[in-house]
Amino acid sequence: MSTKPVIGINGDFRAARKEAHALSWFNTGYYDSVVEAGGLPMLIPPYADDEDLRQSLQMLDGIVIAGCNHDLDPVRMGMDKHPASRPMPLRREDFDRRLCKMALEMKIPILAIGAGMQELNVVAGGTLHQHIDEVFTRPLHHRDPVESTLRHIIEIVPETRVDHIYGPGEIRVNSQHHMAVDQVAGIFRISALSPDGVIEAYESIDDNWFCLGVQWHPENDTASALDMQVFQAFLEACVAEEPATVLQFPHKAAA
Repeated sequence: MSTKPVIGINGDFRAARKEAHALSWFNTGYYDSVVEAGGLPMLIPPYADDEDLRQSLQMLDGIVIAGCNHDLDPVRMGMDKHPASRPMPLRREDFDRRLCKMALEMKIPILAIGAGMQELNVVAGGTLHQHIDEVFTRPLHHRDPVESTLRHIIEIVPETRVDHIYGPGEIRVNSQHHMAVDQVAGIFRISALSPDGVIEAYESIDDNWFCLGVQWHPENDTASALDMQVFQAFLEACVAEEPATVLQFPHKAAA
């Protein structure tokens, strides 16, 4: 009997409130998608100790950096907070930054989704746009505060991982974000954009290391059948890749 690849998934977090205890939870789509693609999910709580985090990562064959309904704190990135920004709880952002940094240093196969894609880029030395509508000329509608079924076209860069995953033809993806990647970190290259110029996916410049960030949500109920191929390609890479040496990258944005 073959052993399934073990895939870590970070969770969401809500601090204690007057009327409620602190709470962690994991969106079902992430671990269901990993299982469907042939993996064994391992849920990662927000460890306070780096050695605990490192030990857990050493047990993994790959990691999904999950998204969030909240944003990275723009003040931590040197921006004035936009009225549309809703920063995620401090414990979640602090842990996710440490998680991204360590996963990058260990060069674990990574699939980063939504806000996870944005955060991984920042930790690796890239930057973000805080609010799409105020940066791009004639931006597409990327977020609907009421409906969760919003979709738009993406334009895939030829000969990238995303191109190999989806193949030819028009691709439409779900969309629910107002922040976006600005400058990609030096260890990444752009692999998909929306027609208005918003970066929708990036990937490692190292062809021997699977590290893919997608702005859409292939784990979501609104995803298309094609989106499962993202998880399948990720799991295939987790099985195929050997442990890599430590990766060096800029630390200036990991405050």
